[in-house]
Amino acid sequence: MPSVLIVEDDRDTREMLERFLELEGYRVRTAENGQRALEELERDAQACVILLDLMMPVMNGWQFREAQVRNPKAAKIPVVVVSAAGARDQIPRIEADGWISKPVDFDRLLQTIGPLCHGT
Repeated sequence: MPSVLIVEDDRDTREMLERFLELEGYRVRTAENGQRALEELERDAQACVILLDLMMPVMNGWQFREAQVRNPKAAKIPVVVVSAAGARDQIPRIEADGWISKPVDFDRLLQTIGPLCHGT
């Protein structure tokens, strides 16, 4: 079963994504900020994709991504930004593998993460 790590500070959004992906057959782990996500990856770096919000307290998405790529356990995990922030021009800087705007279009979410998790 493919595993997804959701890094999102808004509890409602985090839980909605978690429930949806579980219903679609994914194993889901969550973190409410970048620091918690790094801790989660230290415990278990198995994930086919990380869904990453940008605007979060404690450690934002850009800070998380900088730390993630320096971590040999987690550096290769693809990242899809899921954000309402109008910063699509920041994708090259954050080196994301995809971008999904909020509110989340679930069909687009599945189309984006499917190839990363299933190689399709």
